[in-house]
Amino acid sequence: MSFLHHLFDRFLHTRHVTRHFARRLILDTLTLGRAPTPATSPDLLSRELQRAASDDLLPLIERLQSDPAGLSDAQAAAALAQHGPNEVEHEKPLPAWLHLWHCYKNPFNVLLTVLALISYLTEDHEATVVILAMVVLSTLLRFVQEGRSNRAAERLKSLVSNTATVLRRSGAEGAASAATPRELPIHQLVPGDHIVLSAGDMIPSDCRVLTAKDLFVSQSAMTGESLPVEKFAERSQPGTSALDATNLLFMGTNVVSGSATALVVATGNHTYFGTLATRVTATDRTPTAFQAGVNSVSWLLIRFALVMVPIVLVVNGFTKGDWLEAFLFALSVAVGLTPEMLPMIVTSTLAKGAVLLSRKKVVVKRLDAIQNFGAMDVLCTDKTGTLTQDKIFLERHTDVFGHNSDEVLAFAYLNSHYQSGLKNLLDHAVLEHVELQTDLRLAQDYRKVDEVPFDFVRRRMSVIVSERNDHHELICKGAVEEMLDVCTQVRVVEDSGAQDLPLDATLRARVLEVTRGLNNEGLRVVAVAMKETPPHQTVYSVADESGLTLIGYVAFLDPPKESTAPALKALAAHGVAVKVLTGDNELVTLKVCREVGLAVQGVLLGKDVDAMDDATLARAADTHNVFAKLSPLHKERLVRALRAGGHVVGFMGDGINDAPALRAADIGISVDSAVDIAKEAADIILLEKSLMVLEEGVMEGRKTFSNMLKYIRMTASSNFGNVFSVLVASAFLPFLPMLPLHLLVQNLLYDLSQIAIPFDNVDEELIRNPLKWNPGDIGRFMVFFGPISSVFDITTFAVMWHVFGANNVGAQTLFQSGWFVVGLLTQTLIVHMIRTPKLPFVQSVASVPLLTATVLIMAVGIFIPMGPLAGHFKLQALPLAYFPWLVGILAGYVLLTTVMKRWYVRRYGWQ
Repeated sequence: MSFLHHLFDRFLHTRHVTRHFARRLILDTLTLGRAPTPATSPDLLSRELQRAASDDLLPLIERLQSDPAGLSDAQAAAALAQHGPNEVEHEKPLPAWLHLWHCYKNPFNVLLTVLALISYLTEDHEATVVILAMVVLSTLLRFVQEGRSNRAAERLKSLVSNTATVLRRSGAEGAASAATPRELPIHQLVPGDHIVLSAGDMIPSDCRVLTAKDLFVSQSAMTGESLPVEKFAERSQPGTSALDATNLLFMGTNVVSGSATALVVATGNHTYFGTLATRVTATDRTPTAFQAGVNSVSWLLIRFALVMVPIVLVVNGFTKGDWLEAFLFALSVAVGLTPEMLPMIVTSTLAKGAVLLSRKKVVVKRLDAIQNFGAMDVLCTDKTGTLTQDKIFLERHTDVFGHNSDEVLAFAYLNSHYQSGLKNLLDHAVLEHVELQTDLRLAQDYRKVDEVPFDFVRRRMSVIVSERNDHHELICKGAVEEMLDVCTQVRVVEDSGAQDLPLDATLRARVLEVTRGLNNEGLRVVAVAMKETPPHQTVYSVADESGLTLIGYVAFLDPPKESTAPALKALAAHGVAVKVLTGDNELVTLKVCREVGLAVQGVLLGKDVDAMDDATLARAADTHNVFAKLSPLHKERLVRALRAGGHVVGFMGDGINDAPALRAADIGISVDSAVDIAKEAADIILLEKSLMVLEEGVMEGRKTFSNMLKYIRMTASSNFGNVFSVLVASAFLPFLPMLPLHLLVQNLLYDLSQIAIPFDNVDEELIRNPLKWNPGDIGRFMVFFGPISSVFDITTFAVMWHVFGANNVGAQTLFQSGWFVVGLLTQTLIVHMIRTPKLPFVQSVASVPLLTATVLIMAVGIFIPMGPLAGHFKLQALPLAYFPWLVGILAGYVLLTTVMKRWYVRRYGWQ
């Protein structure tokens, strides 16, 4: 049984494939399948990028045939015609003939082809025809199914869109119209375009930075460097390598924080990433970890056959004396032991699952991610927009003591209006007060001077505006505690007027009491502060966020979705524990949890996570289900801790701060409206941001997993039993128990009956809990159920030998006909016996396609020896007295299997 543990070991490790796909996911979503332009050589590209980094801007813009204000529509169209779309070359669809060759060239088909050649040379034409039919059938089935899968994957991938903010001028070249920002598909970018970047954006091409404000970029997908790199607009020194240039941005990297405008200098295959991708796709395809796992199963079964087949050869050669016939029989046994349909069954099952999931508005970016979808037992999810609605409402705007304040609303509006970075839902809720644009007279009275963008460490952002050009005001908003750290005064409004008081311990306690009260009402509180700055200062940084005056708060209501409570209940019923990982504070989070019916089992804060070592955190992550005030790294660490505890972890998120956790999870789940980097890190994308959609996807993933598991069990147990039967028959019979032709026909018909497995029904009990690959269970299952078929094979030998007198060489055709029918019918019935722990055909009925396939194959199996084709297959008609014995043998087989199954379920369970 140890070989089975190794056999399925690769399957157990496919959940760790996520890291390998980080770069591949970027490449897949950047490409839309159109013909790419030729790639640039690495050396030439490096020199061109170095030149772009060290040149002055105006000469660079002129060389790119651009304009300091951005391209016009006409210029962009001409550049697109010249350079082609901004698409990276990827693995192109294979030509039909080459795809057909790839479908053929597997170990099983090669083995069958060798056997067909030997049969032809020995003038066994019937065997040659049957073997070639098996090769053609297996190859064509895989060719058709993989073609459908690839086309479905392309259609699903087109549902996931990425765009870039581009500054374009309307009209023809030289038109006087100003450039306006537009959201365009990234494949429409051309060299010379000006793009606007903010936190969360993916860099869509190789660019030179024009302006930057605290711009930090993650280049880990390109260089492997884990820490973000700060980028500046200043030109680099000549000779600086492209990757070291601080003013270059590369396709496939992403903005962590800050904002910038950039000039596109290279697109598509001419980018640094495109050159790497072209070199990769020029080599042979490397199997994914999931494919490697499936291949390991195939090869290990082949190695099992390589051990047993020589034994069959030697036994038959010595006992029968005809070594050529023994050799052909041994090869036929080898064919019977090798699951040539395994690749096709796996591909069909995964593809069918992906298509069904797409109908439930779930896009599968990687087919092999479906197994993790079905195995997931812990779902970590963000709170905002997932448990709660996407719509945030501004509920209150108050001074520091909780009284309504229009001044606070005005400052908050100015901050949200003038920031150029990523506007979140809170900003949009503030900006919905459009009447303030008129009241504040933004165009006449205010001018933006600078800004200090948001990042997840400070958890605040500032804009600096000039009011009537008299003085500057730095307006800052952010999380309460982080804001208090940079405030030294508090604005108190009384009947006599407003006055700024020093922020002492008493006032600080009062502020925290007021904000805690707002949190207890389920409101999300953002503090607003400001200070006046000298009018001559034009450049600001994080250091200027000090000595601020706290003026009040804006409080937001994020009501739960109506579907959240039933979805959480359904997930719990199906064995998926939901844990909330949020950057919000614990008071708001707990109130939302209460409203959606999520029983809180313990709360852990970000500061608590920092204080724990990995072992302590793993235990805490298992026992707690609410985690608040988390940074992105906290989320990632919690996901890894849960995985270390043996859980299969899904993470659902849509923000920049969710990207590390999405990559760390067994299965990353995002939504189509997510920021680019979140979609890049995800394996599954929901077209509806609803946990109910996710629950449906989980169930479909489990059905897919369950059907795949059926085939693995059937193959392992059937092969195990067949070896015993062949060895017993070979040792005691004076002739071959079956001719090679018989074994091949039987194997061909059995394979045909299994084609419908991906479309089979699945018992609700089998998908109630998460499914996992369990090599120990597979091995045990094989040992208990494999020999059952051998019991009835040996019974058939005894009946044919003693009852029907097939006990000499002259009666071998009758013997072989009797075992041919019994062997095929028991192999076909095992599909129904093993597909469910219930009583087949009574308590659990297979799908119509599987039932139809079973009836047809059993009918064909009986017709072959009984019909006019019997002579061609070297079989003969069986006496009518045989069929009561056949019914009795099949009934006994079903009964013994049922008894064993019930005992097995009580002792070990079914999954």
